[in-house]
This record gives sequence, C-alpha cells and structure tokens, in this order.
Amino acid sequence: MKKSFGSKPLVFPTPTWVIGCYDAQGKANVMTAAWGGIVSSLPPSIGVSLRENRHSYQSILAKGGFTISVPGAKHAREADYFGLVSGRDRDKFAASGLTPQRAEFVDAPYVAEFPMIIECRLSQTVELGQHIQLIGEIVDVKVDEDALDADGNPDMALLAPLVFAPGARTYHTVGPAIGKAFSLGKGLL
Repeated sequence: MKKSFGSKPLVFPTPTWVIGCYDAQGKANVMTAAWGGIVSSLPPSIGVSLRENRHSYQSILAKGGFTISVPGAKHAREADYFGLVSGRDRDKFAASGLTPQRAEFVDAPYVAEFPMIIECRLSQTVELGQHIQLIGEIVDVKVDEDALDADGNPDMALLAPLVFAPGARTYHTVGPAIGKAFSLGKGLL
C-alpha cells in the first residue's frame, strides 16, 4: 500500500545547484537552488525556479545570464551555506573561502572549486505561482579534467554531485551505475 502525501513539491532527487550572478554593484553572488532541470535538448536549455524576492533574481534579469555551479559532496557545507543567507547582507564567497571566477560566455561568476559549471544565457522567464522559472540556454559546460572518464566524458561517480531530498531536507550523492541507458531495457523489446 502506498501513502498519499497530497499536492507537494516532492520528487527525488532534485539538484543542488549554486546559481551565480553579479549584483547591481558588480559584487559576485551565489545562491543555492533545487528546483531545476533540463528543459530542452535543442537549443540545450536549463530551467531553474527562483522566488522574485531573491537578491539574485533581479541581478539575473539585469545581466541576462547566470551560471550553475554543481557542487561535489566535499563542498556540501558551503553549498548549504549559500542558501542560508542573502547576498544583500553578506559576501558569501568571503565567508565560505571559495573563489568567484568570471564566466567566459555570460556576465556572471561561478564557484571555481566546484567540479562542473554551466554557463547560461537567459532566454525567457515563466511565472509559475510562488516561483518564476528562468530558462537559460546553455552556452558552455566546463568540467574538471579529473572528473572525466577514460573517454573524456563527465563521470557521475567522479563528479559526486550533491542532490537534495525535499521531504527530508537532506543532501545525498548519487550511487553506482546500474546499467547503460537506451540498452538496459532492450531485452523487453
């Protein structure tokens, strides 16, 4: 028997992303967001939902772009901190000891120490009630070389991306691979 939880934003896993932007004074700022995912393959696009009252929201609109820094498990403390305080009140980079790095293709910073970076040009916004989804066209993806597999592709196990469990409000990493996509189910064809 299954237990009903009613209408809730509950799905597993959600990403733990650190969204980067420059504020109106040009200060590098980041915030943690979990409501996001790929929304289009062509053009490659990501959606991330923010509340309009967040310090980062107006900055992203003004600059027309943002970054997504994907933290590995070893930076869970810093990623959590980025979601606890506002960039209006604190310099999150100074407090965390992490390094803001200017993105190459958009006017936004990313977290230099995080293993995966996605640079996005803001293409549209969609009002969705309490949140506004920012759709960003992916203009570049950067991955640390030590997080690549033997074929030169990003390796999930080496990245050890942090994911969030909304109901329990806990952080996790991903487990081992269990099979090859678009192949595992072929025995049922």
